[in-house]
Amino acid sequence: MADTVVVPTARRGTGMRNRRGRNWVLESAPWAAGKARPAVVEQLGSWGYRPATTVLNAVEEVTTLLIEAAVADGGTTVSVHLSDQDGQACILALSHCPGLTTSLDEAGQDVLHSITAHPPVTGCGTDTGPDGRRIWAVLTL
Repeated sequence: MADTVVVPTARRGTGMRNRRGRNWVLESAPWAAGKARPAVVEQLGSWGYRPATTVLNAVEEVTTLLIEAAVADGGTTVSVHLSDQDGQACILALSHCPGLTTSLDEAGQDVLHSITAHPPVTGCGTDTGPDGRRIWAVLTL
């Protein structure tokens, strides 16, 4: 995933180049993670990934953490962006809540630590822009 490029675009907050990708827009609500989890797992399966149960569980748990963090920002929608390359998947959540500060509070740091606690996660991060906060994780499948 070293060549993954996340670029801001005028229409939406995230764009992907040179790889397969899929995205979903959801209402920013407590149930959003429950909608995103099966969508992400199903899409990975349609791309031919058949990871071990422990990896699938980590994908679901990390997706939940990402979406819950985006929902906590307080916007009206969240979007989930999924891409893959070389046996890895990048899952990104965008809060669509403009005006956020660039620094993470203690809860935000805890989310990143929780994400990296899952062994298939090889990296994660966050940044903010005019379109809200992006928080992502890269997992080896």
